[in-house]
Amino acid sequence: MSMESLKEVMVDLLRDLYHAEKQLVAALPKLEKAASSRELKTAFADHLKQTREHVRRLESAFAALELKPSAKLCHGMKGLVEEGKEVISEKRSGNPDAVDAALIAAAQKVEHYEITAYGTLATFATQLGREDVADLFKQTLGEEETADKLLSEIAEGAINARAASGPDDEAEVANGRPRRAPRKTGRRTAAR
Repeated sequence: MSMESLKEVMVDLLRDLYHAEKQLVAALPKLEKAASSRELKTAFADHLKQTREHVRRLESAFAALELKPSAKLCHGMKGLVEEGKEVISEKRSGNPDAVDAALIAAAQKVEHYEITAYGTLATFATQLGREDVADLFKQTLGEEETADKLLSEIAEGAINARAASGPDDEAEVANGRPRRAPRKTGRRTAAR
């Protein structure tokens, strides 16, 4: 596709994001199955429902732009999904809380990617005078930001602390070394 105008750039990003969301529809059930925490399983299941709605909303954006929905391979999301698959493959031998922390970190990378993409699309649509389309993107942007915040709350609520007191810390305590207290940085991401 030619990139001669902002509209062409927006449509290219829209096609890329359409593929990204479809990849997530396939990946989220695997993350849910791999999670140990009931709260994390529920978050992944709920976000799957929301992601299906994001796909429908993108299809509405295509329709508003009088375009047929079509996907362009999203290499960025493909890589992020592969990282999630690596975490899942390591689940068999890992500490369930550490695996859940890694799943949250992988999911938050996805959320941050989507937040950036939807924010950019909303800005482009507004610049082009397409508030109808911008509103669709902004609605999804808000949901992605909420999902990211929920993942942080789940991680910081218990999972990170339990993962921090895994087998390595237990060995240190058994050898007479005190357990390290978790550091608080004030940032809202699960992985540091």
